[in-house]
Amino acid sequence: MTEDRRPTLTTVAQRAQVSRQTVSNVLNTPEIVRPETRERVLRVIAELDYRPNVAARQLRTRRSSVLGLCVPPAADGISGQVLDRFLHALTEEAQRGGLRIMLFTAPDDEAEIREYENLRATTGVDGFVLANTHPRDPRTAWLAAHGVPFVSFGRPWDRGASSHPWVDIDGREGTRAATRHLLDAGHRRIAFLGWPEGSGVGDDRLAGFLAALDAAGLGPGGVVERCEDGVPEGEAAARRALVRDDVTALVCVSDSVALGAMTAVREADLADPARIVAISGFDDTPVAAAVGLTSVAQPVEDVAARAVALVRAQIHGDPVDTDRQVLIEPRLVVRATSPARH
Repeated sequence: MTEDRRPTLTTVAQRAQVSRQTVSNVLNTPEIVRPETRERVLRVIAELDYRPNVAARQLRTRRSSVLGLCVPPAADGISGQVLDRFLHALTEEAQRGGLRIMLFTAPDDEAEIREYENLRATTGVDGFVLANTHPRDPRTAWLAAHGVPFVSFGRPWDRGASSHPWVDIDGREGTRAATRHLLDAGHRRIAFLGWPEGSGVGDDRLAGFLAALDAAGLGPGGVVERCEDGVPEGEAAARRALVRDDVTALVCVSDSVALGAMTAVREADLADPARIVAISGFDDTPVAAAVGLTSVAQPVEDVAARAVALVRAQIHGDPVDTDRQVLIEPRLVVRATSPARH
C-alpha cells in the first residue's frame, strides 16, 4: 500500500463495523473493550497492516507512550532470572497496549530520582515502573508528590507509607505453603535461612514461616539463620543450622540460598547417611527445576499485566480506586528435595 493510501483509524473502524473511539480504546485501553469486539478490531488492524501515527498522537495527546524503569543492580545469575522474566513480561505487556519501556540505571535512590526529573524534562516519559521497593523508600514519595503516574513491583514496607498503586507477590503465603508442605511430610524441627533483618521482602517471607509453625503448635520450634543472598552465603547459613542434629528441613528465602544449602546438606549426608534433610527455595528459577529443588513460583507475568494496567489507567485519567494494590498468590512446586521424614 502506498504512502498516501495507508489505512486510517476511520478505515479500521468501518471495516470492523465499530466507532473510531472503539478502535482508539483497543489501541490505548484494551481492557475496557469487550473481548469479542477487541479481537475483531485487532484482526482488522492486522489485515490492513494499520499503524497508528505515533508522532501525530503524541502532539495531540502530549503523551510519549513511554514508561521508564530503572534496572536494579545486577544480582547473581540465579536471583537475577526473576527480574529478567519480569522485564520481558512487562515489555511484552506494554507493547500490546501501545507502550514502550525505557530502561535506565542509577547507583542509588537519589540518583534515580534525578533521572526521573531528567527523563520527564527531556523525553516526556509518561510514567514509571519501579522494579523493587524497600523500607524508607524516597522514590515513591517523590513520584506521588509530583503527580507522576507510577506503579511498583513491591509493596511500601513502612507503616503509614503512601498507598500508591502497587503489585506484589504474597511472599508470606509462599513460605507458609512451603513450611506447611514440610510439616505435612513429617518434619518438626525446621530452619529458615533468610536475609538480614530489615529487608521488607525477606521479613515478609520469614513471617510466613513463623505463621505456619505457630498454626502447627510449634511456635518456638523454628531455627532462623540470616545471610546475604547468594550461593556461598546460603551454604554457610545451612551449615550453621545443621549444627543442630534435630534439624531435618530448611526453608530458604531464595533459590540462591537454597542452592548453597544443597551443598551443605550433601556434606551432612556424607557424614551421616541416615540423616535426610529436606530443602525448599523461593523463585522457582530454571536452575531450581534443573536440580529438582522444591520452590515457590512467582507468577511475574501476572504482575506485569496488572502493573501495566494500573499505570496506563493513571496516564489516561481513568479511575484506579479499585484494586490499586494487588497481592498475587504464588504457587509451591514440589520436587525431589523435600522428601518425607521416615
